[in-house]
Amino acid sequence: MVQAYILIQTEVGKASAVAEVVSKLDGVIQAEDVTGPYDVIVRAQADTVDELGRMVVAKVQQADGITRTLTCPVVHI
Repeated sequence: MVQAYILIQTEVGKASAVAEVVSKLDGVIQAEDVTGPYDVIVRAQADTVDELGRMVVAKVQQADGITRTLTCPVVHI
């Protein structure tokens, strides 16, 4: 199982709507509005890194109001 944090920048005023839509996607554990350089932080999981990448590109990035994402896989060192 691969987990990652997905940092999302949104159009002005769209953070709550984006968090709500993204929180309902398969593989999303949690989605929260935050302040700072990013507007929403998502914790997601998938079986493989490739599946995680497909989820981000095919599902998360398609949500209306998202302008940019940054995916940070969790590592266990």
